[in-house]
Amino acid sequence: MTADEIQRVLALNAQQRAEYHHKMVKESQQLWTLADDDGAVLLVEDDLDYVPVWPAEEFVQEWINGDWANCKAHKISLSDWQNKWLPGLADDELDIIVFPLPHDGGITEIPQA
Repeated sequence: MTADEIQRVLALNAQQRAEYHHKMVKESQQLWTLADDDGAVLLVEDDLDYVPVWPAEEFVQEWINGDWANCKAHKISLSDWQNKWLPGLADDELDIIVFPLPHDGGITEIPQA
C-alpha cells in the first residue's frame, strides 16, 4: 500500500472506514488488532471497553506511539476471528470498534458468533 493510498483511506469518515475495513478483510482474509505482552489491547470510549480492529497493519501503526509504544500489530486470520475471537468477545461481553483513528473513533459493532 502506498503512502498516498494510506492517506486517502485515513481521510475517510468512520462509516466509510468501516465499509473499507469489511471489504478489505473479506478480500485479504485477515484483520489486525493492537496487542501488548498481555494480549489484545482494549480501547475505552464512553466508559465502555472495545477491541479495536483494522484492515491492514499500516493502519495499526498509527497507534504505536506514546502510551501505546510498547504495543505491536497483531494479525488474525478471518477464520480465527470468526471461530475463536467472536465467540470469546461475545462471552466476555466486549464489543468491537472498527478502524478507529487516534483523533476519530470508529464504528462500534456487537460481536456475533
